[in-house]
Formats: sequence, structure tokens, C-alpha cells
Amino acid sequence: MDLHTSPTSIFHFLYEEDSLWTFILVTLILGGGAAWLSGRAIAQTWRPIWQVFVYSLILGCAVRFIHFSLFGGTLLSPYYYLVDTVLLMVFGFLGFRAARVSQMLTQYRWINEPAGALRWRRNPR
Repeated sequence: MDLHTSPTSIFHFLYEEDSLWTFILVTLILGGGAAWLSGRAIAQTWRPIWQVFVYSLILGCAVRFIHFSLFGGTLLSPYYYLVDTVLLMVFGFLGFRAARVSQMLTQYRWINEPAGALRWRRNPR
């Protein structure tokens, strides 16, 4: 039995297609990149973080449609829509957080200092 065809493999838990590269290309690279950029745009316009959630739901529909139209995936699969959308939310929230940290450190540098890759803290002055 092949690793990708085993019904108990982690691959089939995440995605239904036979090609890992399709999942990586569409969901992680294209969808994840779009989610990162939308999270970043939401942060740069000082909108609230809950909007990342809403945009990720819409991007999840787009990713499912790409899988369906180009690679023969299931369009109306709640489970795989959820898998795609959760991954997109992770990318979106990371993009939001990276942009917000950059904003806080650039625009309020007299108050804040870096405290890691995705964090800032108040200057102890």
C-alpha cells in the first residue's frame, strides 16, 4: 500500500486528492499567500482583527473552487472546506500580526520596542 493511498495516512486526513503537490500549490502557496496579504492589508488599514476571519471564509470558498475546477476536487465538502479555511486563517492571522507589529514599532517607536518576531512591548524608560 502506498503512503498516499492508505486511508489512515495524515495526507488523507488533510486532503482528498492523490497529489500532495496540488494541496501545497493551491491551499498553502496560492491560498496562504492571499490570506497573508489580506491579513496584512487589514492591519495596515487599522481595521479590527475579526475581519481576517471573515475574509478567510471567503478565501476558503475560492480555494475549494480552484481545487474543484482545475483538479477535480469536491466543491461542496464541509470537511475539506474547514481544513482549507483553518489553514488560511492561520496565514491571515500571521500576516495581520506581522503587519501590526511593524506598525507599532515604526509609528510608535518612542513608546515600543521589539520583543520577538510577532510581538512588541513598552519601553522601560
